[in-house]
Amino acid sequence: MSKPYNVWIVDDDRSIRWVLERSMEQEGMSVKVFERAEGVLKALATEAPDAIITDIRMPGMDGLELLAQIQQQQPALPVIVMTAHSDLESAVASYQGGAFEYLPKPFDVDEAVALVKRAISHAKEQEHPSGQVNPLPSTEIIGEAPAMQEVFRAIGRLSHSNITVLINGESGTGKELVAHALHQHSPRAGNPFIPLNMAAIPKDLIESELFGHEKGAFTGANTQRRGRFEQADGGTLFLDEIGDMPADTQTRLLRVLADGEFYRVGGHTSVQVDVRIIAATHQDLETLVQEGRFREDLFHRLNVIRIHLPKLSERREDIPRLSEYFLSKAGKELGVEPKILLQETIDYMQQLCWPGNVRQLENTCRWITVMASGREVHQDDLPPELMEQKQAEGANNSRWQSALHLWADNALTEGRKGILDTAVPEFEKVMIEVALKHTAGRRRDAAELLGWGRNTLTRKIKELNLDTSGDDDDH
Repeated sequence: MSKPYNVWIVDDDRSIRWVLERSMEQEGMSVKVFERAEGVLKALATEAPDAIITDIRMPGMDGLELLAQIQQQQPALPVIVMTAHSDLESAVASYQGGAFEYLPKPFDVDEAVALVKRAISHAKEQEHPSGQVNPLPSTEIIGEAPAMQEVFRAIGRLSHSNITVLINGESGTGKELVAHALHQHSPRAGNPFIPLNMAAIPKDLIESELFGHEKGAFTGANTQRRGRFEQADGGTLFLDEIGDMPADTQTRLLRVLADGEFYRVGGHTSVQVDVRIIAATHQDLETLVQEGRFREDLFHRLNVIRIHLPKLSERREDIPRLSEYFLSKAGKELGVEPKILLQETIDYMQQLCWPGNVRQLENTCRWITVMASGREVHQDDLPPELMEQKQAEGANNSRWQSALHLWADNALTEGRKGILDTAVPEFEKVMIEVALKHTAGRRRDAAELLGWGRNTLTRKIKELNLDTSGDDDDH
């Protein structure tokens, strides 16, 4: 039988000592209480607990000074600091002094007990670190999901090509990473990769950014400047958010793509370049073309090969591996051990919709690295907005059930019979269409998502007269 955890409680308030002592003893811990910090230092000379929970404000030596002394003598011993006077300075001083966690009073006793357990398990883990984790990839382009495998195949197929590529995907899906990978795996890899975000540049400066300018071309143009096209000569120019490009610039870009030459702003001598264009957008360019906001001839020039990047919610199986990568990266950047997500936390994160996609996940991992107390990340260590998002999603998920309830109620009130004969085919139709969308039309993968066999899906498609003529039926 394992030895019970040994916890020391330091507080000049007798009632706090009593409550914490009883709660921890009920959890099978061995507890020793101290009224003053000096007594703790004396006891530490001969024995050591598994964790200490101390108040800040006490007569004589205060909790922060005690923390500093413990850090000097036993830096691996986890200390939880609690105070009724919760202010910014106390919190910052506690963390800077090496506290495992800061606990403002009044606190939930169960929360305090759970925190002590977490502090101890974290300290034990530091003593006996787990074996080597799987080697991490060198890039955020991680993907086991079918949709990401399609992206990898496209990068592979284009690896010996200089062809123009258009990348479609929501903001935060990693369009620039894919563009960079296309460049790195192309014959131009040894030459420059120059990115330019159209949405980030004032419209009156876009032409100067792209094509450069001659000295005196406009107010402030004190020297000649090479534009992005010249900088990318022999390499790749990545034009992000191409849908935001002004009409005049679209016309000039079309000429460059056709002739391979252009004039700097204010220039009279043509400049010749050899540049591969990779463009990206989160917008629907076809719609922009129909609305007259994007040149159709430029669209066809750019839309030679198209790569679609899935949303993170369409590749949830990649969240554990991506999180592991981002936590490792954040740990290196901040000079700390990378955090580890518990399985319950991973499960929870995989249920979220991630509107900010991979970028939001990366930012969340940075937040966790700074804010989560232990090395192991529990579900309640996640940012508050993720917890709130789940509650909001829960409300949304119940809406379709409420709508179905209302429809059934109205149908029966109207005297209709056999309502399942109407509802079930409609339900199956929606499920099949969504599953096929998520697998880019591959029936075998869609059947797996639905929990059916391939033959069942094929039969249902025929029964429901679903139009899947554009679907890939061979994989």
